[in-house]
Amino acid sequence: MDTPLLSEHVHIERKQFFFDLKENPRGRFLRITEDVGGRRDTIIVPSTGLAEFRAVLDRAIETDRTYEQATPAESQVAAY
Repeated sequence: MDTPLLSEHVHIERKQFFFDLKENPRGRFLRITEDVGGRRDTIIVPSTGLAEFRAVLDRAIETDRTYEQATPAESQVAAY
């Protein structure tokens, strides 16, 4: 039986993301579910890997910001 510890929902463009931090006898984990028009995909990240997972996300965000600042006109065109 999974015990819920945290549940968050984020809507980005046409996608919905569900973040559920849970615990069971094997440990804590973050379940990330993507819902696009009823189709769901899920990944599970053990709590022992959350800091490393966050570090990769932080690098992706920083790279995206750097790219956005370097080529704002091109990235605006690509968004449409």
